Amino acid sequence: MTIWEMLAVFAAGIGAGTINAIVGSGTLITFPVLLAAGLPPVTATVSNALGLIPGSISGAIGYRAELAGQRRRIIRLSIGSAAGALCGAFLLTRLPATAFETIVPVLVTLALVLVVLQPRITRAVQRHREQAAAKNPGTDPATAPDGGPLLFVGLLLASVYGGYFTAAQGIIYLSLMGILLHDDLQRLNAVKNVLAAVVNTVAALFFVFAAHFDWTAVALIAVGSTIGGQLGARIGRRLPAPVLRAFIVAVGSAAVLQLATR
Repeated sequence: MTIWEMLAVFAAGIGAGTINAIVGSGTLITFPVLLAAGLPPVTATVSNALGLIPGSISGAIGYRAELAGQRRRIIRLSIGSAAGALCGAFLLTRLPATAFETIVPVLVTLALVLVVLQPRITRAVQRHREQAAAKNPGTDPATAPDGGPLLFVGLLLASVYGGYFTAAQGIIYLSLMGILLHDDLQRLNAVKNVLAAVVNTVAALFFVFAAHFDWTAVALIAVGSTIGGQLGARIGRRLPAPVLRAFIVAVGSAAVLQLATR
């Protein structure tokens, strides 16, 4: 990489760490930057997954207050997320590169659609929670059920996607948990950060033995995303949502265009 490409990857890591701590979709920033720096798509994906682990952990630490009282829920949901991540990582290394280059533009487009629809998803989740609260006014969020088999299976499948390509997995997690759990969205966002860390870690550990990394990219994203994770946890919720969403869509659209014309 040139010095300017290294700076771009580092800045993308900060942006991805910040966005991942807030809602997810940080891969839509780092992935196209890695492609622009000349990395092949599969190498960019596995390097990105490993580099974002410190950022996910940093974001989870920033939300540690919201994690209080959720140990049982986190352990249960992490098991399904880890299994799904392993399946997704296996698929990434076993499918031919041509399949990845065909599938990823579709996945990025799907992720962008989820980003655009996030306000509607959030409103639908809020209505669901209000209706649940009206029916069960005495429900304590800290002791609410863990979503049952439906949430477990849903997060497992979402983590298969996350192990294969991480973009927008956080939005999927929040949507599923928001609909199936009666709890504060900030507490659910804290759980989302932990699950994202689990998925990235499991996938990256698998990739260490089965794929090729660009270690310069890994180091730059790791440092940048760690900084971004703290920024996202501290001030990310104050950022104007429309501006943040427009930025993600713009970067993701550039990724789709670049992949489609490779």
